[in-house]
Amino acid sequence: MTLALTHAHGDRITVAHEATGTELFTYVYRPEAAWEAPKPYLHPIRTLSGGLVTDYRPNDHRWHKGLQLTASHLSGQNLWGGNTYVHGEGYLELPERVGSMAHVAFDEVSAAGGGAVIAERLTWHPYDGELWAEEQRRIEVRDVDQRAGSWSFTWTSAVTNRRTEPLRFGSPTTHGRPAAGYTGLFWRGPRAFRDGQVFTAEAGTGDLMGSQAAWLAYVGEHDGRDGHATVVFEHAPANDHAGGNGTHPAHWFVRSDPFAAVAPSWAFHEELVLAPGDTLTRSYRVLVADGAWDRGQVAAHLEAHAW
Repeated sequence: MTLALTHAHGDRITVAHEATGTELFTYVYRPEAAWEAPKPYLHPIRTLSGGLVTDYRPNDHRWHKGLQLTASHLSGQNLWGGNTYVHGEGYLELPERVGSMAHVAFDEVSAAGGGAVIAERLTWHPYDGELWAEEQRRIEVRDVDQRAGSWSFTWTSAVTNRRTEPLRFGSPTTHGRPAAGYTGLFWRGPRAFRDGQVFTAEAGTGDLMGSQAAWLAYVGEHDGRDGHATVVFEHAPANDHAGGNGTHPAHWFVRSDPFAAVAPSWAFHEELVLAPGDTLTRSYRVLVADGAWDRGQVAAHLEAHAW
């Protein structure tokens, strides 16, 4: 179950599963294209058997890169990338609103036995480069299970407001566009995953856009190889419930058409306001599994591997 870690300094970190020879993911922290709101991201992410479960710079949204932490509307700035949604005018090319999340340093980069850790410090900036926030990020691989054909990792981000005024986290929906509440942690699935099956702990495969649930699963079928993969996104029980988001700390942004995408949005229907000096902490677990898992399999696995 041993994991191996390779660090190309200044560029990326790759974590591989030695028994299968599969590179489970690559964490890229070298800045890319300013128009795409530079920020670190995970891509590719793969199942234990090597099945790809992320996309990178698709032609419809060049700023979609695997799995990344984003902020589509942040106090008038766009740390998401690409055009900015303006109510009544649609998506406009406003480069003066496109910001960035910058790598500062790693506090830990390690792999031992069946686990791996990437602990990083980052800073958040509007277009003019001012310091708006500092982030402590920790990505931790665990629960590698060859028999089940699955592995998981946790992503924790603690974002501290360094402005002298509140940071306002919003989304296109908080700015007037229905069913477009994307912001926060965002996953873009590969093209093959279009029209995949989506279900949550509480609901079936209907329209889950804007719904709330402890976890959400996406099942897609690969191109170029036989079989399916299941990717599950789960809120940590410790997530605080600030921002008026009810029982669970987020509403799900999810699409299977025209592409596969999931985000446990921080601000789907309402803005989340972070006061000066305050810290917003969110943790998620992502399960990556070979095969088309059903609700029972997902629930049993998450219960057996509690936080």
